[in-house]
Amino acid sequence: MSCLQRLSYLNLALCILLWASIPVASKKILAELTNVQMLFWSTLFSFAVMAAVLLAQRKAHLLARYDARDYTRMGLLGFLGAYLYYILLYGAFVRTSAAEGFILAYTWPILVSLLAVVLLGEQLSGRRALAIAISFFGVLVIVTQGRIVTLAFTSLSGDLLALAGAFVFALFSILGKRARYDQTVSATVYFAVALLAVTATVLLPSLAGEGTGVGLPSAAVWPWLIYNGVLVNGITYVFWFKALENGDTFIISNALYLTPFLSLVYVFFWLDEAILPSAVLGLVVIVAGIGVQAGHNRRWRQPDGRNGR
Repeated sequence: MSCLQRLSYLNLALCILLWASIPVASKKILAELTNVQMLFWSTLFSFAVMAAVLLAQRKAHLLARYDARDYTRMGLLGFLGAYLYYILLYGAFVRTSAAEGFILAYTWPILVSLLAVVLLGEQLSGRRALAIAISFFGVLVIVTQGRIVTLAFTSLSGDLLALAGAFVFALFSILGKRARYDQTVSATVYFAVALLAVTATVLLPSLAGEGTGVGLPSAAVWPWLIYNGVLVNGITYVFWFKALENGDTFIISNALYLTPFLSLVYVFFWLDEAILPSAVLGLVVIVAGIGVQAGHNRRWRQPDGRNGR
């Protein structure tokens, strides 16, 4: 293994370590803020970080390279992947456990397979159908806490929000599959669009006297907001792009499925949240289904190198 490959996998490890902490950071912040307020502050920090990276890499001139059509497409992708996805994910964390919500959000690779059939005209092979069926069974195990026969849901609204978030991220991945924009530029535009969208979402109801505004968290929450915005949702883009430069895409993509397993450890120690055996079993089943799918299509890559959280 070359030195560059070692560096790539080091950057990958940093991504996994940070992304696995999403449930913990979210729960800490959502103890005081709404999911929209959390997204506002996190996106503000994420945009600031990516804009700084854009300037540091001396890529600001590339903004003039793209036309209105390009920015419209980037705007759509940013709305889906940097705004709507997180609105749904953070909303899920409000209603369900951190472990359950995050695991269900990680069903997006299977939903990518379904959307590829519908939107890209790809064939639904027997292997792909088997992968979907396996992962769907894993979802049932999680949302029913193993009580599949009785279908006793613990938090149906939270689970549906997490699954809706997975669908949105899968759609973001499919639509951006053929995007060929500079990675730093596109990430900066994504967060700029998300910041505009979430600012309108959080301020307009407040101006009408129906909302609570952006919210001012306590001193205990600020470190988590900065951590989430700067590191988890921001600087990990840089780590991720570096990981993809010289690493094997197939190895990197599959290594990402360590993230929800590591998140269970974080949740246990940081949130004192009980990890149900059904959640672990369901996660294993989901990842098994994803593994079946990965063997079918190992060359598939995410838009702009972003493989998702």
